Amino acid sequence: MSNRTVGIGPAGLHTARAIEHLRLVRGLTQHQLAARCSALGRPMANTARSRTERARRRCDVDDLVAIATALGVSPTTLLLPLPSVPGDDRRGC
Repeated sequence: MSNRTVGIGPAGLHTARAIEHLRLVRGLTQHQLAARCSALGRPMANTARSRTERARRRCDVDDLVAIATALGVSPTTLLLPLPSVPGDDRRGC
């Protein structure tokens, strides 16, 4: 049995970008989002939040639900592609 680390795939990369996008749209800092997650009962250090957003840390399902709730969206919103906006170069995100 190997202890190989599983990399972050396309869905994980998209989710990381969606978290950052919605956090910025909501006008929240990473610290504020982490505090909201903690208030929801899912303590998350700012370092963990930052690493999740930069796709350096996998986002588990409990984190995904807390982050989505803290952002005021369904977890599905973070998993599905963002709608296209004319002039936006984030297609495929």
